[in-house]
Amino acid sequence: MSVKNNKLKIGISIGDPNGIGIEVILKTLQNKEILDFFTPVIFASTKLLSYQKNIFGLNSIYFQGIFKAEEAIQGKINVVNLWKENVSISFGNSTEEGTKIAKTSLLAAVDALKQGSVDVLVTAPLNWESMQTQGLNFLNHTEYLENTLKEKAHLLLENSDLRIAFATFNTPISKVSELLSKELIKKQIKALHTTLIQDFCIEKPKIAVLGLNPHAGENGLLGREEINCIEPAIKESFDRGILSFGPYSADSFFSPNIYTSFDGILAMYHDQGLIPFKTLAYEYGVNFTGGLSVVHTEPNHGTAYSIAGQGIADAKSFEQAIFDAIKIYKTRREYVKLKSNALQKTKIEGIDITVDEDLPEEGDV
Repeated sequence: MSVKNNKLKIGISIGDPNGIGIEVILKTLQNKEILDFFTPVIFASTKLLSYQKNIFGLNSIYFQGIFKAEEAIQGKINVVNLWKENVSISFGNSTEEGTKIAKTSLLAAVDALKQGSVDVLVTAPLNWESMQTQGLNFLNHTEYLENTLKEKAHLLLENSDLRIAFATFNTPISKVSELLSKELIKKQIKALHTTLIQDFCIEKPKIAVLGLNPHAGENGLLGREEINCIEPAIKESFDRGILSFGPYSADSFFSPNIYTSFDGILAMYHDQGLIPFKTLAYEYGVNFTGGLSVVHTEPNHGTAYSIAGQGIADAKSFEQAIFDAIKIYKTRREYVKLKSNALQKTKIEGIDITVDEDLPEEGDV
């Protein structure tokens, strides 16, 4: 933030206008008191948002049209007008016009984030299959941001007491086993460890690692991935100071008396993590892109074409995505501040001890 005590500017991309994205954005912002906590900056057009607010009967919402994010006014719902034309809306359908609008909104929001014109980014859901027709050849926001920002990122599903990262994500089941390796799992354990410390203020996070096979392989009877790569990765990570445990059998792990004992969980593939997360935390679940120098969150649901335009979409996940982004942003700033002020050397009985919070990679010493 450029001015002390200013509310955070939350950059918001509208997602697919034919889905529920704009609906959940508007429902989140309809309570005027929410503007006491942040300054929204939506990348779209006042015409499009006004059209949809009338459809959903949200007539108490008023927009402040601006030309660039830097002009955002506190206490207002700011809309960066990216186009002047009317937009044809076809709820529940993927259209070329809708996809172009979605792309325009996303690119402008990400550019503002890169320039520091907004503090964090919260994105409404996209149809990534359609986005590929517009040249964005990615499967999710995490991949897109990783490529655009030239930084390594990872997806973390999170809510108040459940945080799940992945060894592989948008990968066909038939290819998961061949992609898994000891080095990959170690890398993902370390990435999750770092995120839990700097973004969630967990000093010594405990990480559970799930197995790949039924019953975590049954000591090799049902598969050897656990023996060949998962167990060695856990052990080597633990030996390097990361509290990593497992592998745990996924079929029994997500009972309250087990998963709540850990600060983070590493799943091996998409459904292994998504199914329990959406079962346990669907309403308030949030997708967070960890590993980046910027903060990005999104709701834990898609475009929901089947209910688009009906006014029945639940905005809880989108609202939670905004407040989690704010919390993560502030936590990370505090972490950076504390780390920069940390005493680098301590003398104990005449011996200099260098404090190095970053674990060295193998071969560094």
